[in-house]
Formats: sequence, C-alpha cells, structure tokens
Amino acid sequence: MITVHHLNHSRSQRVLWLLEELGLPYEIKRYERDRKTMLAPPELRAVHPLGKSPVITDGELTLAESGAIIQYLGDRYGAGRLIEAPGTPTRLRINYWLHYAEGSAMPLLLLKLVFRRVQTAPAPFFVRPVAKGIAGKVQHDFVDPQIALHLAYMEGELARAEWFGGAPFSVADIAMSFPLEVAAARGGLDERYPHLQAFLQKIHARPAYRRAIERGGDYNLLGG
Repeated sequence: MITVHHLNHSRSQRVLWLLEELGLPYEIKRYERDRKTMLAPPELRAVHPLGKSPVITDGELTLAESGAIIQYLGDRYGAGRLIEAPGTPTRLRINYWLHYAEGSAMPLLLLKLVFRRVQTAPAPFFVRPVAKGIAGKVQHDFVDPQIALHLAYMEGELARAEWFGGAPFSVADIAMSFPLEVAAARGGLDERYPHLQAFLQKIHARPAYRRAIERGGDYNLLGG
C-alpha cells in the first residue's frame, strides 16, 4: 500500500491527484502547517531528514521530491497511460516539464512570496521603510518581470498544444498544475493568459482532481 505523507496547502496534493488518475489504492498520513510560520511540522523529519512534503512510502521505498514521485508512480504504475516510454520525443517533452515545474517556475513564485512577506512582516519602525523598499524594488525589477516572461512562455506552449506533454493528458500536466495554481492565486496569471486559464479550468473539472481534493482536504494557495 502506498502511503502519502500529505501536508495541507502543498505540492503533495498533486501526488494524491496522480494516484486518483491511476486508480491506485493509497492511504494518507496528514500533517498540518504551523499557522504562524506556514512551515511543515517537525514530525515529517521522522519520515525524511528534510522534513518536507510530499513524501511517499511504497513498500521499502521512501521517496521525496514531487517531480521524482510523479515520475516514479507514472513509470511503475502508469502502464503507458500517463507517461510515454523513455527515449520517445513525447517522453522527452514530458521530462522537460517535470523538471521545469520545480526548477524554473516554482523558484520565482517562491521569491515573490518571500519578498511579499518581507514587505508585510513586523519590524522596528526605523527598519521597516528600508526593508519594504528593498523588497518592493526586487519584486518590481526582477521577480515580477521574470514571472511575466515565464507565463508568456507557458501561454505560448499551450497555444500550440492542448496539454504540456502534447497529447494526451499526462503527468506533465499534473506537475505543472501547482505552479500555475500558485501563479493564479498570487503570481499574475489572469485574463492575459487565456490558454493557461483554460488549462486550469480543464484540470479542475477532471473527476480524479476533484476526488483528490475531497481526500486531501483544505487546499488554499492564497494564504501566505
């Protein structure tokens, strides 16, 4: 039995969704973020030394990193349904988006979150204007333009293909769901990007996605 060590409001929601798409039995062990810091609880370190989610256990295997988990589950249990065989052009495209989601898209969105928190965090009155000024300038001069560049790139890709891996729907789309949901919540993904908005509407309508939300529980990316 696969166990998902599931943290609320996190990337592990994608793992639940993939398991629902594959029709695999699994169990959930739940962890709650600290309400002040929004960090994972220390109990997760008993599962993996970094104390982060997602982590799965599958028999003797313990595996972290959502991209690695998605690829592992697709390769082992997908039976060609959601991931192509290695070496094919479609598989290379899928691999690209699996890495892009965490290697390119998410770091920029996390930077935006960090600098937004710097702007709103309590600080001594003589420090606050300096901290807010620096954070605002970094966002304006670097973070926001870079996010816009990547959103335009992803919009262009979906203008040429229905799904990120081409066709049909694949694990690439599951991997890309989280950065795009974060971007829609607080990263500027709006009506300027109709193909990305349509992508989110399509994945949210999938029965497996809805089942994963029901099992995973609270999933709010607007906080923080």
